[in-house]
Amino acid sequence: MSFSVEVLAGIAIELQRGIGHQDRFQRLITTLRQVLACDASALLRYESRQFIPLAIDGLAQDVLGRRFTLEGHPRLEAIARAGDVVRFPADSDLPDPYDGLIPGQESLKVHACVGLPLFAGQNLIGALTLDAMTPEQFEVFSDEELRLVAALAAGALSNALLIEQLESQNMLPGSSGVFEPIKETHMIGLSPAMTQLKKEIEIVAGSDLNVLIGGETGTGKELVAKAIHQGSPRAVNPLVYLNCAALPESVAESELFGHVKGAFTGAISNRSGKFEMADNGTLFLDEIGELSLALQAKLLRVLQYGDIQRVGDDRSLRVDVRVLAATNRDLREEVLTGRFRADLFHRLSVFPLFVPPLRERGDDVVLLAGYFCEQ
Repeated sequence: MSFSVEVLAGIAIELQRGIGHQDRFQRLITTLRQVLACDASALLRYESRQFIPLAIDGLAQDVLGRRFTLEGHPRLEAIARAGDVVRFPADSDLPDPYDGLIPGQESLKVHACVGLPLFAGQNLIGALTLDAMTPEQFEVFSDEELRLVAALAAGALSNALLIEQLESQNMLPGSSGVFEPIKETHMIGLSPAMTQLKKEIEIVAGSDLNVLIGGETGTGKELVAKAIHQGSPRAVNPLVYLNCAALPESVAESELFGHVKGAFTGAISNRSGKFEMADNGTLFLDEIGELSLALQAKLLRVLQYGDIQRVGDDRSLRVDVRVLAATNRDLREEVLTGRFRADLFHRLSVFPLFVPPLRERGDDVVLLAGYFCEQ
């Protein structure tokens, strides 16, 4: 064997030195690239028939934003199906997913590739890929040695995902305890602004607080709402969406609260509103600043007392709904001008979040470019 005990111990030690999971992942693949003397290494997470890069070394930065589907990348599909070390010879007919993505070697194809599937028990959770421009680069390493490397990487990734799952469930009673990787929310970005936003989402997701999401049009406020819902105890129940800006005043109340048969012309049957549809789940009200003052008052009542009244009905219905609201307006200014109710603003903004525009997110534009290249 060409790996010494000291080398393997060194890799294990590097995995313990990192402050957070991301730092540990980066230390792992950087160390492996040095030990194996290869041109590129990557740690990927497996989810929904695609591989999601978690850390890279020797590859273009936009790789972190890409999502490699099994259907579009036959080498990765072969790794996912193999269950063991996979070696791709230099003359392999299967295209390498990193061709053209090794800086300084963009015009050349990768000549040697090794894929290591990573498992937690019987579940595929990720893969480690090693690439070199020299065809025989990995021949000196046996499958047994590479399996040891895979075991170290699998242990690090499995622990990280398990901790992520426990944090997202907030150790809730009734959780199954079965390992289930948290689904990705497609919030691409590693800039300080996005890192802070993700931390705030993790903090508020496990609570039942109403959240007001601010930010310019097109910054991804709906993605934030989805991430909050998916990380909440309500994730098993519906996330219902309503665009307040697209509601004509004449039907807005019915859309929110429903109506009974005969309540108005065209009401030929009873109809549930968005609040009823979202019962025990989450209601996302996009462009909340577009609601009329009259509807704002009725929305406030629901937030205060937890009951709704269908249009044309004298009875009240109890609902248990978490409200996430989004706006591209400055609602504080709207309150001062009288266009938005101060009491509703305070009810909604228990935990305000702000989604930064792309111009304030630095190199995130590179990651997003990589993501869209794979779509």
